[in-house]
Amino acid sequence: MAEKKVQITKEGLKAVQEELYELEHSERDKYLEELRAARALGDLSENADYDAARNHQAEVEARITELQNIINNHEIVKANKKLKVVQMTSTVVIKELDTGDQYTYSIVGYTEADPVAHKLGNDSPLGLALMGQKEGDVVTVNVEKPYQVEIISVN
Repeated sequence: MAEKKVQITKEGLKAVQEELYELEHSERDKYLEELRAARALGDLSENADYDAARNHQAEVEARITELQNIINNHEIVKANKKLKVVQMTSTVVIKELDTGDQYTYSIVGYTEADPVAHKLGNDSPLGLALMGQKEGDVVTVNVEKPYQVEIISVN
């Protein structure tokens, strides 16, 4: 059975490729040096430095595998701006109806999601509620305590 393609923007793919390069060409060297230094301390059975270096190695290699899988199984998403509906790559301004607060988000794939940078994953509860909707629509976000937002603009 074929794996589901990872939806990602061009910019997101570039960031993944850059992170992979950094891990393969810098972080690997760091944990290898950590392992060499820890081995030089002697008995590995009670060597906390060696354990820490092995954990660092495992984390780096797991992330490298994850990034390689994204690169090998991605689909670049291109928005159809003529549709004027929320889709990946859209910038959307919403207003929470219970507070009146407004927020601006870029809709991206889950691998690029970063709420602090106002990048909202298309598979997050808010992202799912917004996808396919248009300006003026009021949508309910299905979370533990559901809330409603109005879509102010879609670009």
